[in-house]
Amino acid sequence: MTTTATTPVHPTGLAGEVLAEYGDRVVLHDLYDAVGAPVYHDLAAADTSEIREVLRVARAMTGPVLELASGSGRLTMPLLALGREVTALELKAEMLDLLRERLAAAPAGVRARCVPVQGDMAAFDLGRAFGLVVLGTTSVSLLDDEGRAGLFAAVRAHLAPGGKFLFSTVDMVEPEDGSALATDLDIEGQGASGRRYRMIEHWPEGAPARRVTILPPAAEARAADRIEVLTTSIRVLPALALERELADAGLRITARHTLPASGPRHRDVLLEAEAV
Repeated sequence: MTTTATTPVHPTGLAGEVLAEYGDRVVLHDLYDAVGAPVYHDLAAADTSEIREVLRVARAMTGPVLELASGSGRLTMPLLALGREVTALELKAEMLDLLRERLAAAPAGVRARCVPVQGDMAAFDLGRAFGLVVLGTTSVSLLDDEGRAGLFAAVRAHLAPGGKFLFSTVDMVEPEDGSALATDLDIEGQGASGRRYRMIEHWPEGAPARRVTILPPAAEARAADRIEVLTTSIRVLPALALERELADAGLRITARHTLPASGPRHRDVLLEAEAV
């Protein structure tokens, strides 16, 4: 996962009300900093969404793979399992450390086919071309307009002839009954470790981004002397809007794959793009 947002913003809405009850025991972190990275890794390891669809496309492509915003390797390890050479680019050193730990435990042949690189997905130059460039976990939503323009230009410059850019984004879901979307969503998630998390999403109707706050379950938080709280902001970037931005960078969408439902208020879509 790549993000340039490292300063946590105090949550609003339901999450803000909950944290106010906990008072000065709350310590805020960005989801991708040194404290948040292990939690992100735990949740990501339990998330199998889009992996099957990404691998299906990858099997049909040839050449080395560039994975952007690789995080701790949620997609990296399955791509390596296909026998592919993977360059894993990630901005956060903490995430790369987690990926390297996973690689250290993998067979030598797998380690030899992976090149972790610290870099920004919005501005990178690796000096080589790739048959497939992958950006998963709707990470494109972490970039602003300028960042996405840089991303798409860099992807275009790194695609081998006939190569594909495969990435996921969030599309809105309109309620069938025409009712208004709830502003706050309060759910419980579980990581691969079995640890449970309380996740509160604040998304006012019409807002261009949703803010996610991750904290311990209520009973655990009430008993804690110090409550580590993680926040991140996720832009809502419909495929249609991104299609215009891709065209400006010399890319066009050639296929769309609707992914399993990721929430009651939105769905993810996996887009394939190629150079014009």
